[in-house]
Amino acid sequence: MKTEDKNLIKSAKKAAIDVLLHNAHGTVANLPRTAGWGYPEPYTRDLLISTLGIGVSQNPQLLESIKNVALTLAKNQTENGQIPSLVNDQKNTGSSDTTPLFLTAAGILRTLLGEPNFLKDAVEKALIWMEFQCPTSHYLIAQQPTSDWRDEQWVLGYGLFVNALTYSGMKFVGKQKDAENLGNAINQLTYASDKTQSCPHEGLAIKDKPYFALWSYKVYSNNRFDLLGNSIAMLSGLASKEKSKHMVTWIENECELMQQSEDLIVDVTPNFFPFIQPDDEDWLPRYYDFNKPGDYHNGGIWPFISSFYIAALVAIEEFDLAERKLLALTHLIKNGRNNQLEFSFNEWYKSQTGAPMGQDWQTWSASNYLYAATCVEKKSTPFFDEIRQK
Repeated sequence: MKTEDKNLIKSAKKAAIDVLLHNAHGTVANLPRTAGWGYPEPYTRDLLISTLGIGVSQNPQLLESIKNVALTLAKNQTENGQIPSLVNDQKNTGSSDTTPLFLTAAGILRTLLGEPNFLKDAVEKALIWMEFQCPTSHYLIAQQPTSDWRDEQWVLGYGLFVNALTYSGMKFVGKQKDAENLGNAINQLTYASDKTQSCPHEGLAIKDKPYFALWSYKVYSNNRFDLLGNSIAMLSGLASKEKSKHMVTWIENECELMQQSEDLIVDVTPNFFPFIQPDDEDWLPRYYDFNKPGDYHNGGIWPFISSFYIAALVAIEEFDLAERKLLALTHLIKNGRNNQLEFSFNEWYKSQTGAPMGQDWQTWSASNYLYAATCVEKKSTPFFDEIRQK
């Protein structure tokens, strides 16, 4: 990497720390805010994801703030073990991903704090909650539409992201056998692609595809590509290294085709593709206003997800590609709605134009950039290295 590129990334890492420190104390119960000026609320999923970047920052103030988030969530955990969608509001429930994110963050914090029993009771309750999200005895976790981070996109039944996240969370808190059972279930073929009925139960693997399905439920499944869920599968070891290598080749070929068709203008991977078009059977009327092709959840570029992908590339030792993607992301996050910012860490960008479309100084955009940059620099994936080895 050229010296000027290294200096650019170094500047972006410093800016990411500045964003996290700025957002560490918001206007609600002394909890962090989700974005620098928009989103003053302490959204659970955003803040728990930021544990990764905060963990590698080794900043005591940031570590104390994310520890406070975890402790507050434990106090506001429901009687049945669910983690709320807002850190300070026990009644704000309904999310399928906040509880497995809590398991992941709690496991990482145990390492960072040197406290192997940190939040033991809350973790045990959360594990019971996740167990009861399985409608069968075959381990896969089910969810309702728009209940994970995609509030404008339907994921039905067994979603990849929530299941890969639960697998990771179980490993982080030492539930190796439970994680193994779930991992084996995820790696079964979907019923839709298991034409010869070779698998005893349905899963999320797709015959003749190198990646996992977006979702599956009984005879139905969605084979569009979910970058977030598949990146976590690679990063956690849920996807084998061989499968991951094939997946990355497929991803990069698809991105090249999107660039040729001008559906993608930058060298940063969209969160989801192929985009859902108005004539497709999975198009919903609300998408005209909130989820157009190449926008938001329907193929927008989300820096926090791009950073998971970069970390996944490091995990499978695709170091040159990870470096290239990090540099492309670094140039992208310079663009924001506020032209006075050197680095905007915007929430999301439109794939066809690269235009910033969300809030600047987004906590999870900054924190995950910091994590990805650290992974590329060290050629390792802190925290995830340990669970892959297990």
